Amino acid sequence: MSRRRWKLIRPTSLRNAMELCKEYAREVHNKGMQRIADEMGVTDHWTVYKWLQTARMPACMIRPYEQACGCDYVTRWIAASAGRLTIEIPSGRKCAAEDMQALQELLNTAVGKLMAFYAKNSEAEETLASIQTAMESLAWHRGNVSQSSNPQLDFGDQS
Repeated sequence: MSRRRWKLIRPTSLRNAMELCKEYAREVHNKGMQRIADEMGVTDHWTVYKWLQTARMPACMIRPYEQACGCDYVTRWIAASAGRLTIEIPSGRKCAAEDMQALQELLNTAVGKLMAFYAKNSEAEETLASIQTAMESLAWHRGNVSQSSNPQLDFGDQS
């Protein structure tokens, strides 16, 4: 079974976003719901399950949930449902060839999905997700270029 490409996944609903966070925590960080609830400060993990089932998590618990899971699908879905793009804050760092190849792949995928959609071979949801991903990547590169004259220190993960 191949691993998911988590950066390319876009939630389709609030409940789907919450489920994606839970699956990400399980697959990437090997965290179960009990551990997620503990890190959120929730005493009963069944409460978190209820929030997932009904898609009615209190707003003040969204960030703790995402931090416990290690991803931000709920925040991204909320922004996208309001017609907004979300990007990580660009640091002005130099981009490698792999970054350009990843951007090119996202743009080609988006154009391919558009062509398939207009030929009635692709669903609107997956076409919109592909376009959203490509637009966010382009917006990040735009911000990175404009930030390049005064780059930030890179305190992120050193690979």
